Amino acid sequence: MLVKDKLEAVLNVGLRVPSIMLLEVLYRWDVSSFFQKIQRSSLNNNPLFQYKYLALYLHYVGYILSLVLLTLPRQHLVKLYLYVLTALLLFAGHQVSRDYVRSELDSGYEGPLYLEALSMNRFSTALIAQLVVCTLCSCVMQTKRIWLFSAHLLPLVARLCLVPLETIVFINRFAMIFTGLEVIYFLASNLLVPYNLAKTAYRELVQVVEVYGLLALGMSLWNQLVLPVLFMCFWLVLFALQIYTYFSSRDKPTSRERLLFLFLTSIAECCSTPYSLLGLVFTVSFVALGVLTLCKFYLQGYRAFMNDNTMHRGMTEGITLLILAVQTGLIELQVIHRAFLLSIILFIVVASILQSMLEIADPIVLALGASRDKSLWKHFRAVSLCLFLLVFPAYMAYMICQFFHMDFWLLIIISSSILTSLQVLGTLLIYILFMVEEVRKEPVQNMDDVIYYVNGTYRLLEFLVALVVVAYGVSETVFGEWTVMGSTIIFIHSYYNVWLRAQLGWQSFLMRRDAVNKIKSLPTASDLQLEQYNDICAICYQDMKSAVITPCSHFFHAGCLKKWLYVQETCPLCHKQLKSQSQPANATAAPAQDILPANPNPAEAGQGEPVAEENKTMTQNGVPVEESQLELQQSASPCSKDYSSSSG
Repeated sequence: MLVKDKLEAVLNVGLRVPSIMLLEVLYRWDVSSFFQKIQRSSLNNNPLFQYKYLALYLHYVGYILSLVLLTLPRQHLVKLYLYVLTALLLFAGHQVSRDYVRSELDSGYEGPLYLEALSMNRFSTALIAQLVVCTLCSCVMQTKRIWLFSAHLLPLVARLCLVPLETIVFINRFAMIFTGLEVIYFLASNLLVPYNLAKTAYRELVQVVEVYGLLALGMSLWNQLVLPVLFMCFWLVLFALQIYTYFSSRDKPTSRERLLFLFLTSIAECCSTPYSLLGLVFTVSFVALGVLTLCKFYLQGYRAFMNDNTMHRGMTEGITLLILAVQTGLIELQVIHRAFLLSIILFIVVASILQSMLEIADPIVLALGASRDKSLWKHFRAVSLCLFLLVFPAYMAYMICQFFHMDFWLLIIISSSILTSLQVLGTLLIYILFMVEEVRKEPVQNMDDVIYYVNGTYRLLEFLVALVVVAYGVSETVFGEWTVMGSTIIFIHSYYNVWLRAQLGWQSFLMRRDAVNKIKSLPTASDLQLEQYNDICAICYQDMKSAVITPCSHFFHAGCLKKWLYVQETCPLCHKQLKSQSQPANATAAPAQDILPANPNPAEAGQGEPVAEENKTMTQNGVPVEESQLELQQSASPCSKDYSSSSG
């Protein structure tokens, strides 16, 4: 069943490609110029070419038939192609019969066939060919009435019966007329089939629209016709024909520079109509999808396909190509100008693919550095891909500066390449910091600060690069040629790459500053308090050689609590608000007797001295602590130990 399903999928796509090819030919065919050429030629007196408007109507009918062929169900499409194949076989049988009669007339021999070897050879060849045609027609039409396709055997039978050659000519014409009448009868008997199909299709469309809506109808047609794969196959066939035409007309070998020019001009030739442009868009999308899939496979192996990320489907690159092609009027340009503009658009697409590759590689590389995985092959793959993403965008920007005159669009490509290299450099620096921490076998002091400074540095560089691009675009718009599309691109680039970057960076700075101020306002635990507390940090589950004390009397590493405060301003254990408060200079450590020691054994909790009932409140560092807070303080340490044991 799997092979059958694949075969049906291939047929569903392959049988629809000729309909798009026909649409391509009809779009390129200029009917007016065609009739002007006929008027200058000797065919002008032919009455067939006098009805110009009839031919125009037939031109539009060709469009309709192409669309019908494109949307026909697969079963009816297979039947239609079988009928067309049968007609071609009958035409081939007619050609074989005509060639045989003509060769017999040229030879002039009317005697028995077995007396002349050449005549016998011609008869045997024609007989075998006609039998093959009849058998194939019978198999294709799935009928045992083989005599329906045997009319072209009449001239051979007549020649075998020593009928004069002049009579054989009339017999051949009769066979051709008989076959034509059979075809006309078949068409007349199935004349209402297109009407019935159209009626059924219209009824189904109306039902789908009433029940599910137009969007569901569009998605259903999209899935049934497999339009992305269909247009990609159509464009690849068109491109292959273009390459074959070029090489079949040349005898000399082609140089490397000539091959690059041939590649670009062939692509430019194959995107001169809306249909071929859509084919190029879907082809680029599938190529981008293949590159991104290969990137994920290179980094993660077969595990990459278990958790497939739907964000990287290659459609971003295809949509980018389509928008740029429509904006610049690509299909209306001459071939040379189209090839030049297409090279710039392809650079933009490649820059987008590199950015998508970085989005895939960045979390994997950082997770690999933080996970302490000792597999050298995994680290080599991650680092090698990062080095490629570091070097190749810079090389691409260098090549653009060498071969093209600088303008706003090229500056966007160069800035995108530079930003990709900067992001990769930041990722590699953080990865190196993680590996240094692994080699030292102990946490690096203020690691989060170092990572913050690294990220902040390359994000500042990204902001400066985006600002330079906007400034160049504004100057080019003011002092150069102003366009609505160019101004729109500048506005979008200013909003997303300048304003949002600046806003996010400033918010991150404010959150970090507030977190640092909150940490500085909290008291630091003394050695005696840490010894009596005798517990781990509830955030990182590591031993505490130093800690800060929250207003709710919980102990945490200062660095761990600062990371927590980046996300939310509550205590990780009791979720009370941690507000900045000014502490006296001598209040950096609370008295040891104010902090109750943690007792991991609950059975021994009642062995201490009884607490007077009238002492409903206690003080710790000058802050009143209610009974509920005291109980929460006493239970914090055992809770943390439970977390530690469970994580261990």
